[in-house]
Amino acid sequence: MPLSYGKSRSVQLPPMVNRILYVKNLPYKITSEEMYDLFGKYGAIRQIRIGTEQKTRGSAYVVYEDIYDAKEACDHLQGFNVQGRYLVVLYHQVKNMAKRIDLPKEEERIEQLRR
Repeated sequence: MPLSYGKSRSVQLPPMVNRILYVKNLPYKITSEEMYDLFGKYGAIRQIRIGTEQKTRGSAYVVYEDIYDAKEACDHLQGFNVQGRYLVVLYHQVKNMAKRIDLPKEEERIEQLRR
């Protein structure tokens, strides 16, 4: 019996692989529908968040239902040309985000908001 293309569940994935993809270098005018069309080809999507603020424009988070679908999308869409821009697709790294937050300053800010 021939092997099916794609989703081999017995393969052990590297620890950096997860269901959340961080996508950079998106066209500013890309719509949610276009994102679902592009990323939905690789599996069921739970959520897409497109950056709308000045600092987050041109980026998005794509959350897949299945980790293997996320890996396939990351592998295939890295460097893909969308409206003249080449996508940068990365796995979201929670540890790296935690390092960016200055915990004492954040606790002080929260305390000031409570007052």
